[in-house]
Amino acid sequence: MMKNKLLTIMLIILVTITLLGVAGVIVYKQLGTDTPNAAPNIDKILEQSIDVPELNTNLADRKYIQLSLKIQLDSKEAAEEMTKRDFQVKDILVEVLSEMSSKDLEGKRGKELLTNTLKSKFNGLMQDGEVQKVYITSYAIS
Repeated sequence: MMKNKLLTIMLIILVTITLLGVAGVIVYKQLGTDTPNAAPNIDKILEQSIDVPELNTNLADRKYIQLSLKIQLDSKEAAEEMTKRDFQVKDILVEVLSEMSSKDLEGKRGKELLTNTLKSKFNGLMQDGEVQKVYITSYAIS
């Protein structure tokens, strides 16, 4: 009887250790040491970004906007692809801005609306990689 009790205790301890080990592996893989959301350094961001030179176009309410952008992509190869698509980027910019009024672009919300819309449209162009963020580097409405 003592042997059965000892065997049962050993099995419970073994199962507990195994479960703790499996749980530890799962937690480690979930948290990971190499988090993809870790902020890249500035050199990497610049390597993966392109500049859209200053563009002047009219808005829907007959006002003019002058703006330039920096588009951050997820890889150097994606940045090279986007550079080749510069004419398509400018076309999208003119298309989106011609549908917006100066009132649509007011304040932080207006700029977020613009950058989110552009990010979505630019991602539609991409075959390899994706746009991570669109930065407005200069902006004036008259």
